[in-house]
Amino acid sequence: MAVDLPTSRRRLVAAMLVLTVATGLIDAVSYLRMGHVFVANMTGNVVFLGFALQPDSGLSLLASAVAIGGFLCGAVGGGRIAARLAGRSPTWLRTAFAVQAALLVVVAALGGLGVLAYAGHGALVTIAVLAAGFGLQNATVRRLAVPDLTTTVLTLGLTGLAADSRLAGGPGARPHRRLGSVLAMLAGAAAGTLLLLVATPTVVIASAAALVIIATTLLTVTSRVVQAGKR
Repeated sequence: MAVDLPTSRRRLVAAMLVLTVATGLIDAVSYLRMGHVFVANMTGNVVFLGFALQPDSGLSLLASAVAIGGFLCGAVGGGRIAARLAGRSPTWLRTAFAVQAALLVVVAALGGLGVLAYAGHGALVTIAVLAAGFGLQNATVRRLAVPDLTTTVLTLGLTGLAADSRLAGGPGARPHRRLGSVLAMLAGAAAGTLLLLVATPTVVIASAAALVIIATTLLTVTSRVVQAGKR
């Protein structure tokens, strides 16, 4: 679906990459500090549901289920916002990503104050809220339909990078976007991991919120109207 945006194609791609970095950051926190669970990458959680059946796996079936449930609730919310406001793209995007940023800020603030936990069963609420924020992001980005830039899933991008390459006899189309998406996710995960060595999860979550705000600015600042659906 084509969506008119008040920004250039270059800014659109930049915003998607910034959101991908935020995904890497937040999943570094959830996996390393909240009991080996993802709050943005749901493929891992579905697999973890099966792995958690082994008692000594170190995985929590409940945490993965909570993350999936929170993500689905966020995706429903993102879909409803899009259904109501997608005809007014700046308002739609500002609203959707403002809600996501607000969820991240609330978690960071309450986590910093000790109201929300980052470990044990007390972390389930934190996991659910963070997952809802990234479900909302995923639903919004899906509606934008930017080729090769989903911000949360890399499997298809990596497949396309290899299968469409000249080495495989393909046209080698759009390798920069696909490679950029992979590197953005890696950068976010690495940055989140390194930050956790010197700072609390609150700092990393707040950093992810800042990135969402930056991406929103890139998407909604007036430049020239383009169609995200154009190739």
